[in-house]
Amino acid sequence: MKLSRRGTLAGLGSLSLATTSLATGTRAQAFPSKPLTLIVPFPAGGPADIFGRNLAQGMSAQLGKPVVVENKSGAAGVTGMDFVAKAGDPHVMGIGSASAGSIMQSLMPKMPYDPERELVPVILVVKVQEILVVNAKTGVTDFKGLLERLKAEPGKWTCGSAGTGGITHLAIELFKRETGTDILHVPYRGAAPATNDLVAGTIASTILDVPVLLPHIRSGALKALAVTSDVRSPLLPDLPTMRELGYPRVNSDNWYGLFAPGSATLADRQRLFDAAAATLKTKEVIDAFTAVGGITGGGSTEDFARFRRAEVAKWAEVIRLANVKLE
Repeated sequence: MKLSRRGTLAGLGSLSLATTSLATGTRAQAFPSKPLTLIVPFPAGGPADIFGRNLAQGMSAQLGKPVVVENKSGAAGVTGMDFVAKAGDPHVMGIGSASAGSIMQSLMPKMPYDPERELVPVILVVKVQEILVVNAKTGVTDFKGLLERLKAEPGKWTCGSAGTGGITHLAIELFKRETGTDILHVPYRGAAPATNDLVAGTIASTILDVPVLLPHIRSGALKALAVTSDVRSPLLPDLPTMRELGYPRVNSDNWYGLFAPGSATLADRQRLFDAAAATLKTKEVIDAFTAVGGITGGGSTEDFARFRRAEVAKWAEVIRLANVKLE
């Protein structure tokens, strides 16, 4: 049987298209082609490390490749995220916090990477709520009582933070602005020393992450007054939010999100998103996050990108109005 020239060319064209489609499909499925690395830009053992390791374990099962966690701490998370930005390999990703993801670009004179181009958001992983607490011996028992004390003692009431320019410091500045109060900010080098001094009575109050303060609230040493969030804490369901108390703009949720290097293709990012999104829906991860005060994230990449932009704008305004400078 003879084939016409037209039929032969058509057959060759079909074969070519099929081969191209197969090759394209193969390339699309090639990622990941080796073990992946998840950079946690904070020391091992802390909340960020717990979130990162649970995420890595789930994503490894989803992607069919090992996801190895590496801790690269420094500069409030910027050091680790700089490593991700410069990696040039979609097999390297990072779990960035509110600090490196939205605050530091308004505080650092020059970021070591372009946070808009060299890092791309993938998905919101978790939010960690913060709470306003006072030393129980201050005699303040509720939010109304605190406001009365603040109005009566302008500039004298002390409130400690985990460090100048961090989210706990900016939470205090946001609180001051929205409530029209004058509070003396006392910076510490981390949440632990701030908490220790609060329990000892050296300072009167603080705004820190729920899991840091919870043991001292349960012991009675500290009195919790409000959650600086839009929703109540699952660990303290009877505690009102600042929104409920009439101050909806006082929201200082800490958060962690998954970022990929800017060089990652759309297809690579989609693979990472799919694996992370599926992981965040599992009971094991939800339970692990809840145990340390985390509210599991999710949503689309676009949702996370919009949220991050809003956070950048919010904290930039707080930093400008309070004239916050890094030490």
